[in-house]
Amino acid sequence: MAEIKSHEFDGFLQNAARNYRVFVIYGPDRGLVSERAAQIASKTGVDLNDAFCLIKLDVGDLQNDAGRLLDEVNAIGLFGGEKLVWIRGAANEKALIDSLQIIADNPPDASFVIIEAGDLKKGSGLRKIAEAARAIATIPCYADDVRALNGLIDTELASENLRIAPAARQALLELLGGDRIASRNEVRKLALYCRGQGTIEEGHVIDIIGDASAVSTDDAVDAILKGDAETFLHAIQKIASSKTPMFLVLQGCLKQFQLLDTMRAEMDERKLAPAQVMQTLGRHLHFRRKPIIEQALKTWTAPAIAREMNRLQSAVLQTRQRASLEDTIATQTLLATTLQSARKG
Repeated sequence: MAEIKSHEFDGFLQNAARNYRVFVIYGPDRGLVSERAAQIASKTGVDLNDAFCLIKLDVGDLQNDAGRLLDEVNAIGLFGGEKLVWIRGAANEKALIDSLQIIADNPPDASFVIIEAGDLKKGSGLRKIAEAARAIATIPCYADDVRALNGLIDTELASENLRIAPAARQALLELLGGDRIASRNEVRKLALYCRGQGTIEEGHVIDIIGDASAVSTDDAVDAILKGDAETFLHAIQKIASSKTPMFLVLQGCLKQFQLLDTMRAEMDERKLAPAQVMQTLGRHLHFRRKPIIEQALKTWTAPAIAREMNRLQSAVLQTRQRASLEDTIATQTLLATTLQSARKG
């Protein structure tokens, strides 16, 4: 088993990645999964602009043709050389699991395989095979902690020869997290806005990352958790008219579900009531929001919370891939979450 932890990844990428042929990259941070898959792909030496060398597949392609992955891995390139088979959107599909087991037993000599997956639970089929195989590198990708976010900020700002004031850094940290690509894009946007100014101040962060001080996204997130579609749509309309990026609502909702996930796990593990968990993990919440969170803990189960986090993560990534549709993607996703809350309530 070769599991590459977050703090080990940079060293692994530089020194050991070339020793592996198969990589399973998974986790709740879809942006980080995508980013690390791209970094590994660049280290394989395969020409990523050559359609004969790079084969990109969606996991649905394997469901329609169970032997497709093995065929692609074992096929000899038209002009020789090594190939990369890159699979996206994986979960625990039987066709993929069966093929991966065969590949794990007989690793390819002239092909690389990268599998991008979502938040795989421990013991799930794909993880079980990958973690047991010495020939496969497994790379979990969880939401960035403060240390990782600080590193991301420093790296991006250094490329523009910018410094950031402590108050500005704290304000920025509160707006980042949940998805690596989204966080990186926000920092790059800030760096572009402040190019040539030397030091980023708190006012710059508020100006460019979003007028969150003028219009709070909490009203929209609270309406989502309560399942109140009418209030949600009113809040979204208000946010849109204020020119606040819709991404902030998506991110706020994702962070709220991540907190629910932590609280729910604590409840289930220690057999606690929602009110008891609120006294510990919910102490920092505003008193007006506590009843909403407590009610959500009563109605949302751990699997349902996990599914909703995956949906929100996917939406965050889509808004970055298709920026022109950000408002539409965010609104439709958040409305779907609101309706889910209403059904559970």
